[in-house]
Amino acid sequence: MLISNVSDTARWVAMYRALESERPDALFKDAWARRLAGERGQAILDGMPRGREWGWPMVVRTAVMDEIILKEVAAGADLVVNLAAGLDMRPYRLSLPSSLRWAEADLPEILDEKTAMVAGEKPACRLERIPADLADASARRSVLARVSAGRRRALIITEGLLIYLESAQVEALAKDLAASPAAQRWLIDIASPRLIEMMRGSWGKVTAAGGAPFKFAPPEHTKFFEPFGWREFEFRSTFAEALRLHRAPGMAWFWRLMMAFAPPKGREMWSRFSGVALLERI
Repeated sequence: MLISNVSDTARWVAMYRALESERPDALFKDAWARRLAGERGQAILDGMPRGREWGWPMVVRTAVMDEIILKEVAAGADLVVNLAAGLDMRPYRLSLPSSLRWAEADLPEILDEKTAMVAGEKPACRLERIPADLADASARRSVLARVSAGRRRALIITEGLLIYLESAQVEALAKDLAASPAAQRWLIDIASPRLIEMMRGSWGKVTAAGGAPFKFAPPEHTKFFEPFGWREFEFRSTFAEALRLHRAPGMAWFWRLMMAFAPPKGREMWSRFSGVALLERI
């Protein structure tokens, strides 16, 4: 199997960061990505159907989240909590204030591996890694309570996580975050049901075989979160951002044509096919 567990998806995504970082016109530089992805990450990328061709959404997601994180920190966030952090290296590669506290939580195996591989490297801010099974509600609440003590404005990140969860699990997570007074903003990526159906015929087969099927794609989009204490503050369409960042695929002209002639409801559907959303607590 290309993917044997959900942690392997972190190696796969790290390869996209590595490939982008090696471009002369790179949107970001992640000097550690290829090392962290390793041979396993390379094998996953090479084995994925049209793996390189369809890597642009991962690159766009990373670049857009970078922008939003920096904006939130500049606006006064004094804590960033990256849940299911995987092989993310933002505390090292972003220009962050040294006073900022950044907490990463994920399974012990992936965090231990990353810690060993970047030993001796210095993050830009105050970084803490917390091994925890975030699927365990009590462990998740313990992490949130531990890191948020004394903080007034926390940004929560769940990049690449929600898509692998059931709706009930996302609901539980949303409620736990809303119960944490420090958690003021929540940065997520979100897919539409139509996109999930398309992906299940390609990448979805590979991730499902490895025990990480694609699941979460609420028909009501970000309105799903409103009953649980969160509402949309900002949304950025993956396709629109790909055009802005010059990372759109070769068929972008065809998608733009479809959107131009689609009725208003169709344009809305395409604009929210996938994207990055910043939620605020209600």
